[in-house]
Amino acid sequence: MASGRITLKNDADVAGIREAAAVVERALATAASLIEPGVDTLRLDQAAEEIIRDAGGRPAFKGYRMGGDTSPFPGSLCISVNDVVVHGFPSEEPLREGDIVSVDCGVELGGYFGDFAYTFAVGEIAPETQELLDATRDSLYEGISQAYAGNRVGDIGHAVQTYCEARGYGIVRDLVGHGVGKNLHEPPNVPNIGRKGVGKKLKAGLTICIEPMINGGTGDVTVDGDGWTVRTADGAPSAHFEHMVLVQRGQPEILSSYDKIEAALATVRGDTPVSADTVAL
Repeated sequence: MASGRITLKNDADVAGIREAAAVVERALATAASLIEPGVDTLRLDQAAEEIIRDAGGRPAFKGYRMGGDTSPFPGSLCISVNDVVVHGFPSEEPLREGDIVSVDCGVELGGYFGDFAYTFAVGEIAPETQELLDATRDSLYEGISQAYAGNRVGDIGHAVQTYCEARGYGIVRDLVGHGVGKNLHEPPNVPNIGRKGVGKKLKAGLTICIEPMINGGTGDVTVDGDGWTVRTADGAPSAHFEHMVLVQRGQPEILSSYDKIEAALATVRGDTPVSADTVAL
């Protein structure tokens, strides 16, 4: 996904990345407030784009090209429902009770990029599907806990892999996390599998996206004819959670936040949110 030279970020860079991430958070929170049975995903996309542009940002995914003959991505959000792992197109197809929907958002603001994702339940979902969402999210924090200076990329992947495989889930190996900052995708690649002590060494100032993509069945995937939409090969549901992380000497810092997303969900449900972002790693 990402090639080239790894660049470490200074304090000014990190501040810029945080500002872009804050716009992503607001866009995802807006999507969260709208998700319910009967709502089409194009509405989520339009609402998020309005938030991004009102903040002076640019939707980083809209018009993005992967290379080759693939057409530019049409939406501001990647919206992936049920067996779609990532890169789903916004559409007029309504969400249904029991669906899950991964919403991934990228923003360019002032020369810096924000990029992270959250998977939502649509109404009441099956208990086993909720367990998949919970395990995927928990595995994200397992990976983050290993993202400190002196460790290696393989330590992150190993943490995600062992957590999910112990629970019987399939890990998507064809897709990876990545560096982020002055470009949407920067080196190094950050797989969700790995061996301890193997891979690129993590240095203070590195900013990365860690993003487990975990399937309820096998880890195998296929790609639709549009060249973008990635699905589970066996039709099982898939969940995707992503955070932006600053590598430091000691505990890593999460630059993105789910707080506003959790608050929006709590408002819809009428309860009080508790964000995992506030829990010490």
